[in-house]
Amino acid sequence: MAYLAAVGSHAVNGVAALHTSLLTRDAMRDFHELAPEMFLNVTNGVTPRRWMVVSNPTMAALITRRLGDGWASDLEDELVRLEPSADDPAFLDEWRAIKRNNKRALAHLMEERTGIAADPGSMFDVQVKRIHEYKRQLLNVLHVLTLYDRIKSRPDAAITPRTVIFGGKAAPGYFMAKLIIKLISSVAEVVNSDPDVAGRLKVVFIPDFNVKVGQVIYPAADLSEQISTAGKEASGTGNMKFALNGALTIGTLDGANVEIREAVGAENFFLFGLTADEVSALRARGYRPRDHVDANPRLRAVIDRIESGVFAKGDRGLFKPLVDALLSYDTYMLLADYQAYVDCQDRVDAAFRDERRWARMSVLNTARMGRFSSDRSIREYCERIWKVKLACGCRLAEPRG
Repeated sequence: MAYLAAVGSHAVNGVAALHTSLLTRDAMRDFHELAPEMFLNVTNGVTPRRWMVVSNPTMAALITRRLGDGWASDLEDELVRLEPSADDPAFLDEWRAIKRNNKRALAHLMEERTGIAADPGSMFDVQVKRIHEYKRQLLNVLHVLTLYDRIKSRPDAAITPRTVIFGGKAAPGYFMAKLIIKLISSVAEVVNSDPDVAGRLKVVFIPDFNVKVGQVIYPAADLSEQISTAGKEASGTGNMKFALNGALTIGTLDGANVEIREAVGAENFFLFGLTADEVSALRARGYRPRDHVDANPRLRAVIDRIESGVFAKGDRGLFKPLVDALLSYDTYMLLADYQAYVDCQDRVDAAFRDERRWARMSVLNTARMGRFSSDRSIREYCERIWKVKLACGCRLAEPRG
């Protein structure tokens, strides 16, 4: 289908810089060599009217008091003027109060839908997106179990209280994705009922994730999980919605994460994991997932816990397909990235304990997300691909960068 589309089109674009690079270098290399002028990049964007003004009205009102009311229709030029507010203690206090109220609203929704009571004072660590092996919700679960084992073995360990929130839907026939949802739910049942971790770790799977639910989730998140295997995510827009609403990202250099990190600053982004080139090189050398398990007792313990049936009421066969897939081929290299992910999550813990530092990073994430407006994306499509002008006769701004 992609080849037919390329033959019948005058332009081919990726939806993030890395995606475009992979298209021209790998997936459509022959077409690019034949007609390089056809290929260009238009990174995705999200609308601030929906994902800030409507879904996060109190934060939008705070920004309006600082910048005036033009920022929502000129995000690229206006939002950056919020940066100085990141060093204003009074502004940071307001910012934190708004985030806390947003977390209370999400906690209410989660308790209403799942019966699980979450503490708004804990870190809201959120991964909501389509359930797919390459998006690596399973890697997130491995970290949850690592935290669970750490608390169980060392009750006095300094661990930031954390509520790990999942949401998303699986394709009807996607067996492994549905099994991952089952594992998340089963882990939540065990963890949430264990008095040894009460007040320190909670797991929630929000059912029926959709746009309306997303409007409650994105403004409430402290940490945005964007942990897909490098080279597999075309772009992502959830990562943009989270960062626009002041969540900090833990992620790989995949999709639009690359550009988000560049925009918000490396110091305001929690980076881990193999790059797309390193993934390709490791696969070419011959990836052996069992080597990572054999070399890492903590990872071995987590895998053994899943395999034991403790999360399946003693049924050792229920999650065997997941364990076998990890140990036999691990297509999306969760085990190769596991230790880097755990270490990065420890850095997240330390940063979250410093409330003023975290709030400052949060404000800077929002202030520097202007380029990820859908207005910029649509303008680039109009000018560079569709060759159209606005019917109202308004002048389109010059393309940037």
